[in-house]
Amino acid sequence: MRKIVIISTIVVAVVLAIQGNVLADNPIPKKGGVLPAFSLTVPESDAHKAYLGLSGSGDFTIPDIHAKVVILEVYSMYCPHCQREAPRVNELYEAIENNPRSKGRVKLIGLAAGNSPYEVDFFRQTYKVPFPLFDDKHYEVHDLLGTVRTPFFIGVKINEDKSHTIFYTNLGGFEKANEFLELLLKESGLQ
Repeated sequence: MRKIVIISTIVVAVVLAIQGNVLADNPIPKKGGVLPAFSLTVPESDAHKAYLGLSGSGDFTIPDIHAKVVILEVYSMYCPHCQREAPRVNELYEAIENNPRSKGRVKLIGLAAGNSPYEVDFFRQTYKVPFPLFDDKHYEVHDLLGTVRTPFFIGVKINEDKSHTIFYTNLGGFEKANEFLELLLKESGLQ
């Protein structure tokens, strides 16, 4: 019995050390920083392409989105907090689209950590999500983002030269969509 406990302790220590190295290599995005380099697949939906200002097929990066600000929600369909938050995030999308200061200037997208395209479509249909969602089945982007817990929001300001700056990061949801939008507008400088 003693050998099993010692071996278990060693295994846990090794796993934590490996995880620590992964997290050290891919820190959680911070305000004032930039996103790590990654690309997403252009959506098949014409409505989502138009919303993002994209055309054709292939890959794109966050600064390719035609917006001044992009709000990225990292979520998982299996996360009970994300499920509970989904109606409020839809309200955020509506608040963005109904506010003349943000419509066309702020875009909202979701990244489904560990979810397949099927799971993304299931989440989209179940919660009637109107904005583009992207699968990250193998956690590739999620790992680049420091393996954040979900839901996690990242606000990115896109500059004229297509560079970008992170102006907001937060683990967890928000209470009221309009108040959260006002905070994002203020933090991004779009107010």
